Amino acid sequence: MSAEIVVLRNPGAGRGRHRGSLPGVLERLGAAGRPVRVLDAASAAEAEQACRDAVAAGAGALVAMGGDGTVHVAQQAVAGTAVPLGVIPAGTGNDFATSTGLPADLYAAADAIAAALREGRTRALDLARITCLDGTVRWYGAVLAAGFDAIVNERGNRMRWPRGPLRYDVAVLLELARLRPRRYTVTVDGQTSVLDAVLLAVGNTAAYGGGMRICPDADATDGLLDMVWAEPVSRATLIRIKPRVYQGTHITHPKVRSLRAREITIAAEGIVCYADGERISALPVTITAVPQAVHLLG
Repeated sequence: MSAEIVVLRNPGAGRGRHRGSLPGVLERLGAAGRPVRVLDAASAAEAEQACRDAVAAGAGALVAMGGDGTVHVAQQAVAGTAVPLGVIPAGTGNDFATSTGLPADLYAAADAIAAALREGRTRALDLARITCLDGTVRWYGAVLAAGFDAIVNERGNRMRWPRGPLRYDVAVLLELARLRPRRYTVTVDGQTSVLDAVLLAVGNTAAYGGGMRICPDADATDGLLDMVWAEPVSRATLIRIKPRVYQGTHITHPKVRSLRAREITIAAEGIVCYADGERISALPVTITAVPQAVHLLG
């Protein structure tokens, strides 16, 4: 019971609005009766390596304090291990935390993690494993985007102006102006087909992008991935469909399709996919549902 609680914190998460909350979070985590240590890292790469080192050294738990990107970094270290993961939702979207039923308040989340550690209680959840063309493996807990939203992210990341959230809004407008269907070769549990789509996402859980329930029926305990896509539609139709994604009602639109599978390979020209909001790789990628790959605290 003396194995330490290791905390990965992103002070810039949530546009920095939770910067002053760390002492209170650490105090609540300390109620588990274990030593608590905050990792030092100056970049995402350093943070991931620090997490891997902590897990290899026998950490009793890894706690990610930040948004989905911070959770994504922590998942790379704990996936497939017995080291449990705690999540303190301090980002702007917190889609993984919301989709898995964790407390929205960061202090309540810390209390729940401490209680789970005291009681030796975790929940086993699936993760999705991405295998890239070069053999690189990444894990994600929420949603992989490989359609319009991924294209918008890629455009936004290239833009130098405007700064801040407005950059994404401008990227949406620019990509809407040049909207066109993309041709995908998709292999679903060994069966290959070709489809044209403007939106395409593969979910382990339901939401991405700060509450958009793109894969509303995804369940991180069923050992399956949910793939949702929108067939070719006009700009006007896509604009009408997109707001419905927040409630998950887009799934009933006649141009929206879905399926479930254990393994999905997606190939298309000129598309870089994003998972948990993080840039992953140019397609093709293979996504595999891995049952009980992470042990969640709280």
